[in-house]
Amino acid sequence: MKAHEAIVRALRDAAHTIGVSTLPEFKYETPRDPAHGDGATNLALVIAQALGKPPRAVAEQLVGALQLPAGIVKKVEIAGPGFINFFLAEEQLAAVLPAVLAAGERYGQSDVGRGQRVNVEFVSANPTGPLHVGHGRGAALGDAIASLLDWTGHAVTRECYVNDAGTQIDRLARSLWARVQQAAGRRAEIPEGGYHGEYLLEVAERILAREGRAFADLSEPEGLRRCRVIGVQSLRAEQEEDLREFGVRFDVIFLESRLYQEKLIEQTLADLAKRQYTYEQDGALWLKSTAFGDDKDRVLRKSDGTYTYLMPDIAYHRHKRERGFERAIDIWGADHHGYVARVQAAMHALGYPADFFRAELVQLVRVMRGGEEMRFSKRTGEFVSLRDLVQETGVDAARYFFLMRRGDSQFVFDVDLAKSQKDENPVYYVQMAHARMSGIFKVAARDPASVTPVAADSSVLTQPEEIDLMKELAAFPGVVARAAETLEPHRVTGYLEGLARIAHAWYHKYRVLGEPEERERLVLAAAVRQVLANGLRLLGITAPERM
Repeated sequence: MKAHEAIVRALRDAAHTIGVSTLPEFKYETPRDPAHGDGATNLALVIAQALGKPPRAVAEQLVGALQLPAGIVKKVEIAGPGFINFFLAEEQLAAVLPAVLAAGERYGQSDVGRGQRVNVEFVSANPTGPLHVGHGRGAALGDAIASLLDWTGHAVTRECYVNDAGTQIDRLARSLWARVQQAAGRRAEIPEGGYHGEYLLEVAERILAREGRAFADLSEPEGLRRCRVIGVQSLRAEQEEDLREFGVRFDVIFLESRLYQEKLIEQTLADLAKRQYTYEQDGALWLKSTAFGDDKDRVLRKSDGTYTYLMPDIAYHRHKRERGFERAIDIWGADHHGYVARVQAAMHALGYPADFFRAELVQLVRVMRGGEEMRFSKRTGEFVSLRDLVQETGVDAARYFFLMRRGDSQFVFDVDLAKSQKDENPVYYVQMAHARMSGIFKVAARDPASVTPVAADSSVLTQPEEIDLMKELAAFPGVVARAAETLEPHRVTGYLEGLARIAHAWYHKYRVLGEPEERERLVLAAAVRQVLANGLRLLGITAPERM
């Protein structure tokens, strides 16, 4: 909204006027409590130390030096230790309506990212079984973070890393070979630490149907070799199918085996050695990670010559940097919490900026149905699969519920609530608000796209709910920008529920068609409908015309 841009410019000018030569970053955002205005800034608190004055005194100086265009604000207040709150003039609130309708699907987008190249890596699941609901939460979060960065002008690449090498793939091959023998009518045991779900029996039966019983008669080394390849291919195909159904697409699928084939690990070790951050002890090769805040140095290559899990991860992130990415954002399970400092230390050792690597952690999900925790299926053997959940609730509800909370917070997924068509179901509540705004135009036999605010006098929209709706519409670009900055999609779901709450109240309280305010209220309904649709689309969720 141009009014907010004008306020930010005026704040910068005022800071220079009172003697701040180099202006640090400061926040200007929409307060959660409407009583605190339509915009608020912490600028006085940020520059107080440099000026050697109390923040509140600096706030008074800033307000005195503000040069705002006429008609932008009706009131400016200083609150607390030095926050400055701005209350927009009514004509500025009404100005948001033509802004929304003119921008359409682009409303809420910005170019603050200035084309910065960002790699968002998520759902990097081992190809050893179906995706579980924890993977689903990570998929929703990673996809929404990538969308937020897209919307704010970053050049985003969505990437999935496939662990197609290592111990877990050896166990997969042995487990599948045992299932092949079982499918051929022979006694065979799943190896210790192997995979017991019936999904591997399905793969084994498909192998014998295609290859014949002769496959089970192969020598064990050859059978394991082929099971390794077929197992990874089959389970990756299933995972990709589930993700497509979930609305997730990747720009890059990166195989761990590339790190070995292209000698990327050796190149990384040489780079670290050149920087003098590795050393040998007890026959192993170590990284001096304590030099960068880790609690102890880490082994990169064990005494038997094999690599630890950390080594290929360092090489992989070095390769991201070599591909030109300025930031690498990884979505990891919460069990990787202690691993973050190790990778950060390695990135520092390679000479990368502190903000290059960031890990967002995702807690596991408990799924409840009928008041009881949902049991895993025989097919998976150990967990509730993403496919099972989506078949129960649908894609929209699953994605929305996964995004309602911070990724690192504990989460209980209530299947009954997600399936219900009641206001208590937040995704239903938001989608119903969009359907109701759309319904107004169906009754009027009007296309929402045909509505233009040019002939409408928005100053007649004086009801409290109408003013609140315009304030919420004006806040949307700021919500998106802040959510992108913090990598927190739940800010968008919270915003949509707040906007929907006011829209439902307005819909029930006031008539639109046949009233003196019909033109203006149609404009308002079209703008609310557009922003609801934009917010849902940003999260990968549909905006239905009717429900």
